[in-house]
Amino acid sequence: MFIQGNLQAVFDALYTVGAIDPVLKMDWKEINKEIVKNHQQMTETVKKINSCNGDENLLKMVLCSLDKTSLNFLAMEVAREFAEYQDNSVLH
Repeated sequence: MFIQGNLQAVFDALYTVGAIDPVLKMDWKEINKEIVKNHQQMTETVKKINSCNGDENLLKMVLCSLDKTSLNFLAMEVAREFAEYQDNSVLH
């Protein structure tokens, strides 16, 4: 499941609530292992974010309601989707 809508808005909201910097300091291999083990948690988190339809205030409210693990998973997903977008943009 992918994040729908404005990925930059999701990133900005994550940054605003302080979820980006801690993830940058983590072992991404370990986070990815946890995401695979907890796929349902990741799916539910993305559903909540997608239900915001890009509304930045609503995104911030939803992010503030998430636990730390879900925030980490979401930050990793945003990074992954940005990287995939960049790869596809360069190829075309």
